[in-house]
Amino acid sequence: MMFWYDHDVSGWGCAGMVVGMVLFWAFVIVGIIAVIQFNSGAFRTEHTPSPETVDYSAEQILASRFACGEIDETEYHQRLDVLRRTAH
Repeated sequence: MMFWYDHDVSGWGCAGMVVGMVLFWAFVIVGIIAVIQFNSGAFRTEHTPSPETVDYSAEQILASRFACGEIDETEYHQRLDVLRRTAH
């Protein structure tokens, strides 16, 4: 008589293979996601403060308005003189 199930995997072996395969594919998927996020810059540690958290001085705000063209040079110098007189 032939033993058909002589070298067959038992129930625990089959369960182990299923768990192993699920873990393998989970690691592959997590690895792909991590590589994509790393390449997109999601893990960069440099921090750029948002405008709400930065405390700008009045002169810095005035200089940025002048740089953006919101005010002309004459108005910039007049307001800068006023700021410096009131600060001292």
